[in-house]
Amino acid sequence: MSVTIRLFTATHSNGGTVDAMPDLPFGFSHGSSGSSDDPRPGDSGFNMGDLGKIFSQLGAMFSTAGSASAGPVNYELARKLASSSIGFSAPVPESTASAISDALHLADTWLDGACALPAGATRAVAWTPQDWVDNTMDTWKRLCDPMAEQISGVWAQAMPGEAPEELKSMAGPLMAMMTQMGSMAFGSQLGQALGRLSKEVLTSTDIGLPLGPAGVAALMPAAIEALSEGLENPRSEVMTFLAAREAAHHRLFSHVPWLRSQLLGAVEAYAKGITVDMSGIEQLSAGLDPSALADPSKLEELLSQGIFEPKTTPEQTLALERLETLLALIEGWVATVVSSALGERMPGTVALSEMVRRRRATGGPAEQTFATLLGLELRPRKMREAAVLWERLTTAVGVEARDAVWNHPDLLPTSGDLDEPAAFIDRVLGGDVSSVDSLIAEIERDAGTPPSSAEGPVDS
Repeated sequence: MSVTIRLFTATHSNGGTVDAMPDLPFGFSHGSSGSSDDPRPGDSGFNMGDLGKIFSQLGAMFSTAGSASAGPVNYELARKLASSSIGFSAPVPESTASAISDALHLADTWLDGACALPAGATRAVAWTPQDWVDNTMDTWKRLCDPMAEQISGVWAQAMPGEAPEELKSMAGPLMAMMTQMGSMAFGSQLGQALGRLSKEVLTSTDIGLPLGPAGVAALMPAAIEALSEGLENPRSEVMTFLAAREAAHHRLFSHVPWLRSQLLGAVEAYAKGITVDMSGIEQLSAGLDPSALADPSKLEELLSQGIFEPKTTPEQTLALERLETLLALIEGWVATVVSSALGERMPGTVALSEMVRRRRATGGPAEQTFATLLGLELRPRKMREAAVLWERLTTAVGVEARDAVWNHPDLLPTSGDLDEPAAFIDRVLGGDVSSVDSLIAEIERDAGTPPSSAEGPVDS
């Protein structure tokens, strides 16, 4: 028996949805949670003795859907579904792998003159879609666990203390059951999403995050071949351009030690802010039909009624803004240094850069991923503004001073700076490091030590 449970549908308060990925995990359904005609306690004929039957039926269902997961997401199920979606992946020919290695080496050589950060990739590889899934799963766990854990946790935490004892006694097993179903549902939907993404991404950093192992620069030859067929640029130019983008990302992620934790921390901060209105749980328990839990189609209908409605908090809004701004700054910096390194060497650089921008604007893998995980719609306008800021900053202060901005997160431009870059550039021109000085002073006050005259940024 094949079981697919669509537990949640991703939407966000800004109205964003992603049509290209219909089964989106880690979100919520905003459907109606009931009406004045909803059944009230005592109307359904449900009795506590039916729980044993329910759990027996669920046990049989779980055993056919894949092995149980002890965590909030069933990653074994996710991997199996992704692999099933991918199908057979032919090994990458040695000649193709060699061409990718040469392209990355050439790109890194050209980037040396365009940025102050040294090369960050220690190995160049060519991945199949299955390789991409296998080598990025550890990072997906870090991205998905906080969200899934918080969603699972609020089910239990939101049970009111004054709830009737009968409801509490029933809610305990019900919450455990839903946690298990949630793990399956998240795993199922993540697996479907990864299966699709694995065929679309062009490099290991295509979505703006360091998904693969540190120092491993990876290109996806099958996806690059498909992309090249619709472009006028020679295939070698496309390969070198994408290799330069991959190499630039690795310079940033390898030599800006706080960057990875800041990105993942923004996801965790968003997840911790999730709150759910549990007022619908009583209606669910009162109207629960045990037979529905033995029928996957009825179970899916039951769980899609929108009883777990999220409330967007100010903390979540701030976390999403930080993540969006940081991703825009990364994308803008990469676009700037790649254009500088390749612009005079490859005639097609401008056209390829525009292709990447169009891909972002029409919802590429990065946009699909963040809409899936967070309901975050990455705005191309922010990415363009970030690129303009880095270009102007390069002209004003040079490559060394521009890249020194990455020394500490407090030195980076804010969302407001992207709207008005002139003031930020003036601060860099004036050598303004007041934000870092203030941070050092605060740390020393907390530690009870006298103020220090230490110079330079501190690790975050």
